[in-house]
Amino acid sequence: MFNLGTGELVIIFLILLLLFGGKRLPGLARGFAKSLREFRGALDDTKDELRKSEKSEE
Repeated sequence: MFNLGTGELVIIFLILLLLFGGKRLPGLARGFAKSLREFRGALDDTKDELRKSEKSEE
C-alpha cells in the first residue's frame, strides 16, 4: 500500500512512542484500526453501489 520497509516502520513506531508514550499507544492503535476498518467498509459499499448502477444502466 505505502511500500514501507521494516526500517521505516521502526522509525515511525519510535516517533509515535516518543510523542504519545507507551501507555497511550495501544489505545491509539485500536482507534486507528477501527477507523481504518470503517473507512474500508464504506469504500466497499460505495464500490458495490457503483457496480449495481453500472449493471442497471446496461
